Amino acid sequence: MMTKQQYVEYLISTPINYTCSNLAEHLEGVSHDAVTDYLARERHTARQLWELARSLVDDSPDAFLIIDDSVQDKRYSRKIDLVKRQYSGNEHGIVAGIGVVNLVHSAGAERDFYPIDYRIYAPDADGKTKNNHFRDMLVSAIADKRLQARTVLFDSWYASADNLKLIHRAGRVFYTTLKANRLISLTKEAGYIHLSEIEWTPERLEHGVTVRLQKVPFDVQLFKLVATNGDIEWVVTNDPASTLTRQVVQDASDVRWQVEELHRSLKQLMGSERCQCRKARSQRNHLACCYHAWLSLKVQAKRLGKTLYQVHTDLFRDYLRAELASPHVPAL
Repeated sequence: MMTKQQYVEYLISTPINYTCSNLAEHLEGVSHDAVTDYLARERHTARQLWELARSLVDDSPDAFLIIDDSVQDKRYSRKIDLVKRQYSGNEHGIVAGIGVVNLVHSAGAERDFYPIDYRIYAPDADGKTKNNHFRDMLVSAIADKRLQARTVLFDSWYASADNLKLIHRAGRVFYTTLKANRLISLTKEAGYIHLSEIEWTPERLEHGVTVRLQKVPFDVQLFKLVATNGDIEWVVTNDPASTLTRQVVQDASDVRWQVEELHRSLKQLMGSERCQCRKARSQRNHLACCYHAWLSLKVQAKRLGKTLYQVHTDLFRDYLRAELASPHVPAL
């Protein structure tokens, strides 16, 4: 019988092909049917990810929780359960794929981060939106996992009034971006205006401006962050600190990009979007094993003082040396 350990080690070890057929061809005593039966039979869940990661996270009030979604691109696949047409930030457009909402725990910029929870976006099965998954994971992180991380980071997709109020009521701090068409109020008398209508003095650029968002019953501090290429990012926070500056906000926003590193490495190193099985349960189990494989590689990388990509590349060094010393296919 196929085991989870064998499947996870296969995901870590294979360079480009992540199919059941390829695994069966290279693992002695395991047939293609054994692999497909394993993926269709088991029931791996996000709770198992937390059980693996809980001893690794360096939790404290100074830590961060980052929430973002990723689409496992399945545009060239046919009749795979869970596949829906949805927006992909990576492709900047609509693609057919499997949506996954991830929760990452970070000890801070340039420090360790680990995925600790995730949800499959499958509204036809559970009726939940990505924002529902956002709130479910956040509540679980605070109430069930009892994490102390005080700051929650996410992008404009999750910056709804309900989400902001939930974080504020939980005594947590949020830093999130706003879409350019979001309405804000500088004063009760002035009513709501567009972000572009604010006059940005040097003082406001450095320390932000206090505003109200529609349906949000508390003040937030709005910052305008301008990148070197001229791109503008509107960031709001409920951080009560009296020492808020543009650099403080920029530093907090920079931590959010760690979740993008997770998304990229899951796809490039673990083959998270390469599974061709059609059943929903098989796709769910494949993704669960990808997180397990990622954590395994991360632990090894930390032990060796290397990146995940360096450790993965090292797996094939001996093969390349052997081929160069005695090529199976010599040059003509």
